[in-house]
Amino acid sequence: MKHSDTDVIIAGGGLAGATLALALARVAPALRVTVVEAFPLSTDALPDSYQPSYDARSTALAWGSRLIFEELGLWHRISEHATPIQHIHVSDRGRFGATRLNAKEYEQQALGYVVDNRWMGLCLMRELLETKVQWQAPAEVTDMTPCEQGVSVSLKSGNETSRLKAQCLIVADGGRSGLREKLGFQPSHHGYNQNALIANVSTSDSHEFTAFERFTEAGPMAMLPHGSPSRAGHESALVWTLNDQELEQVLAMSDSDKCLRLQERFGWRLGRFTRIGECNHYPLTLTTVAEPVRPGVALVGNAAHALHPVAGQGFNLALRGLMTLVEQFRLAAEQGRSAGDFQILRRYHELHNPDWQQTVQFSDSLIRIFGHSLAPVAAARDAGLVGLDLLPGAKRLFARKAMGIGGRRAVINGPAASDKQ
Repeated sequence: MKHSDTDVIIAGGGLAGATLALALARVAPALRVTVVEAFPLSTDALPDSYQPSYDARSTALAWGSRLIFEELGLWHRISEHATPIQHIHVSDRGRFGATRLNAKEYEQQALGYVVDNRWMGLCLMRELLETKVQWQAPAEVTDMTPCEQGVSVSLKSGNETSRLKAQCLIVADGGRSGLREKLGFQPSHHGYNQNALIANVSTSDSHEFTAFERFTEAGPMAMLPHGSPSRAGHESALVWTLNDQELEQVLAMSDSDKCLRLQERFGWRLGRFTRIGECNHYPLTLTTVAEPVRPGVALVGNAAHALHPVAGQGFNLALRGLMTLVEQFRLAAEQGRSAGDFQILRRYHELHNPDWQQTVQFSDSLIRIFGHSLAPVAAARDAGLVGLDLLPGAKRLFARKAMGIGGRRAVINGPAASDKQ
């Protein structure tokens, strides 16, 4: 058995884990950080230039997330291939109610951005390779036990095992590995009896940097502007919710028939659908962990909460939580306290929990409200959407939530932020 020492172990080197590692390297450089990632790490895989793929999966970043990446010195890289969302159009299929948001109304360049996941990962990795962050890859965390220094973490790489002693273990593996459950955390799952079909599509009309959130009787549908950041194009990122039977039907269709079905469901706001790319899909479930922190260990990102993609809140919520954790780790380092101190981790949870509760409620309530086909409920939805469009105060609150700037913002480079929401 090999032994080594570090301060913070991050289980998972995806977008959440890599962002946390970079933030700690920037904000708390005295902390020794080790990332444990299941996939091999190779500098040869970092191309000199990025060539976007039509079938690339993407993430919607809120304006508040841009501000976070700016603080981390990363936005200048990400923005090279970030498509701005300058308008948001929310509507209920077959009803007259609608709400429209425009970035100019809030004196912003954009309400948010759409970024390829691969590009964001490349940007993070290029920056991380210039830091002192250590990597164990390919490897996985298999267990953790308390010890005098904090925690002793078991690692497995191929047929070899080893242990790392650290102050704190951060689980950022998305909850897919089973590590969360092995450590004794009990996630709560609520299924929506829906699936998300993800694909990129082309349309005859330009998106004009508009994101469409369309609620239909079969579930919500999102169409996000994708492609060139500088020139409005005809490519959008589709998130289409379907029940099991509909999903099987759509997957069995030819591409032309998929476009016709999509046309029927979405309408003609973007003209005719001319192409649909590779289709990926996954079941939709709201997953939450009521107490995501314990002495020496914390869950972040999808390991702590996985949301319905209806409002594009998942990664943005995770990012805000990561920065709150970084803020507390910075304060702990300045005070000479362990990063795994339960008071430090509990304080992180107390500060992040209101944002978590509000965002989960916001996303879940949209599904429940727009999932009803009863006439009185539909009429109330229409009134609500029209009211949002007509009442400046209500519309601004809705816009701030969509832009990810409605709650507490962690201060990662300076005195701790106030707790005022």
